[in-house]
Amino acid sequence: MNETRFWGHHLLLDCHNCNIARITNPEYLEAWVKSLVERIDMVPYGDPQIKHFGHNERHLEGWTVIQLIETSNIIAHFNDHTGEGYIDIFSCRPFDVEEAVKQVEFWFMPEYIRKNYLTRQA
Repeated sequence: MNETRFWGHHLLLDCHNCNIARITNPEYLEAWVKSLVERIDMVPYGDPQIKHFGHNERHLEGWTVIQLIETSNIIAHFNDHTGEGYIDIFSCRPFDVEEAVKQVEFWFMPEYIRKNYLTRQA
């Protein structure tokens, strides 16, 4: 199937040992997601939501970032204590996967990223 005919393009990044100071700073997270949207040539739909969760179970505490884009969404979850980050970018329009990975490397400095890229079609 021709890639331009896929319904969706989905990048999943599992990030190991990110910079804790960066992933626990909501202003930094906002700057990251706004930069990411611009660098992968997407159009934001409103402002990002950035919320802290997991208060009942300390080992799960962390920030979640949700940015709607005109072609779908970007969602990221970070763990305050382990430095783990889980980032999903889903778009009906293709985007530069390598640029998205570069942005995550630059902003969060993970030791390792496991990358999975899927095309979606029902």
